Amino acid sequence: MQHRLIYILLLFTSVISYGQINFSITPDKTDYTSKDVINLTIILELNGSEYNQQTPLRLPDLSKFNMIGSGSVSSGYMDPETNTVITQYVTRVALEPKQKGKVKIGSVLVTINNKIYKTEPFDVFIKEVDKKSVANNASNDVYLNMEIEDREVYQDQPTIAVLKVYSRNMDNFRKVKNIHLPEQENINVHPINYKKSEIDPSSGYGNMASQVLAMFMVFPNEAGYVEVPPVSASVNTYNNKNKILSNKVKLNVKKLPEGSPESFKNAVGKFNINVYNASKEKVEVKKPVSVIVKVSGEGNLTDMVLPKIAASPDYEIFAPKITSKVAPGTVGIKGEILANYIIIPNKAGPISIKTEEFAFFDPASKEYVDLGQETLALNAFSHEQIAESRTTVEKVNEYTNTFLETVNSPVLKTTSFKVKEKSKFHWNILLTNIAILLGLFITYLLFKTWQKKRKLIKETVPPKPLGSVAETEKEIRERLKTDVNDYFGYLENLKDSGDYLKFFHIVEELDADVRNQYFQSSAEDFRKFLESYKGSAVAEEYRNLSQRIQMEKYSPVKSSEGIDELLKAIVNLYSQISK
Repeated sequence: MQHRLIYILLLFTSVISYGQINFSITPDKTDYTSKDVINLTIILELNGSEYNQQTPLRLPDLSKFNMIGSGSVSSGYMDPETNTVITQYVTRVALEPKQKGKVKIGSVLVTINNKIYKTEPFDVFIKEVDKKSVANNASNDVYLNMEIEDREVYQDQPTIAVLKVYSRNMDNFRKVKNIHLPEQENINVHPINYKKSEIDPSSGYGNMASQVLAMFMVFPNEAGYVEVPPVSASVNTYNNKNKILSNKVKLNVKKLPEGSPESFKNAVGKFNINVYNASKEKVEVKKPVSVIVKVSGEGNLTDMVLPKIAASPDYEIFAPKITSKVAPGTVGIKGEILANYIIIPNKAGPISIKTEEFAFFDPASKEYVDLGQETLALNAFSHEQIAESRTTVEKVNEYTNTFLETVNSPVLKTTSFKVKEKSKFHWNILLTNIAILLGLFITYLLFKTWQKKRKLIKETVPPKPLGSVAETEKEIRERLKTDVNDYFGYLENLKDSGDYLKFFHIVEELDADVRNQYFQSSAEDFRKFLESYKGSAVAEEYRNLSQRIQMEKYSPVKSSEGIDELLKAIVNLYSQISK
């Protein structure tokens, strides 16, 4: 009897103590689609001030979900009836399912007063979303899907997105054109490539085939919940043009750790800084000097704030010209950014040019790296000191170089004949310069003589009789025929110098001249003309090349290899057209 009484008392005590701690987890619903967000609410309520929470909440295995957000809030109050302190902790967790079907969510654990409490596990059901044709073509449906595997990144850290097209009819893949990557203020998007992959007939998505259309990098520039907008494309058919959209993707962008250096702006990745004098000549007071600040590495290279040259009373600074040699890498944009500053020394003697302090965040080590300042030491000379140190031959070379710079042309790069300063006297250089000047003068005289003779011949030649309309049109076309080889040489020079803006402007001039040669005002009319004049293969190649030129022109990241391949295609096509 005594043992039964003790057992009843212990049972009653455990029931009372269990009622003092309420620990539960509830979802917002039990049935979801693969595009829904699962919101879990975890409530821990402590009735009494004698309870001590020894560990934070330990979540179950959530590897079958993507955690896109979480947050906690606590509150406390005094119960007037029982005079007991009640403390409540509420935690919200947002999940995105990775798989379909029945998925179990395990128990949440917490330790209070050396005792482990847990919630009851439960199941949620994930079903597939009913797909609808965005192209408004029920028989030949086409779908775009944007896939981002790594959806949890730091601010300004890139993640790679893959754009795929799905369709039951493989013939639809060649009709997908005009891909437009997403644009939004809180993300920066840079294309990796637009190369189409081989068609995969068994994509695992129903009975549809798939093909990779493009790959691009997404740089979120703010922390928190970021949604990448859909990618758009068009499906071109003989009857109409339909616009299709991909899905949206949610990113969980982590805030950068606390304790960043004062010199940290927004550089995320791994970088190095180098500052050097681009000119090999002596530095003269009140004369411009080209100083380059080079930032190299891999990360958000094209979007970060570059370190500037610090101001100083010893010199004047002008706004830099920014050039880049970058390409997509594995963890960001890799390459180098060159900031070409014009510096004018204000005094003679030693001058120290310093950059601003620079720091970056390394996502691999999760640490900030402070590179500090970079310094370039220059020794400026006065005009009198420079003049006294020059020999007579060096003065002649300077005058020759100045003349060659004024007559430079895109066909003959006469600046390549410029004479560099030498410590020794070379008769060959002097004679070469004199020969060039004499050659230019003789060429000028011969050109004037040829012009006079041509004028006399025109005056003496009788007018030709008028021919037929076809003969006249042929004669006009011959006169208007464009010498495309001049364009090709000029474009080659622009490609080598990296002046891509001028490059695409000259390409447009070349296209306009060739169209005028055949009396075609628009590109579409010219394509139809080529189809009947040169064949459908040349017309299709002209259309594809026009699209490729537009994509390269407006691409934020241009590579020398891509421009070189584009120039080869331009030379090949326009050489055929102008024959």
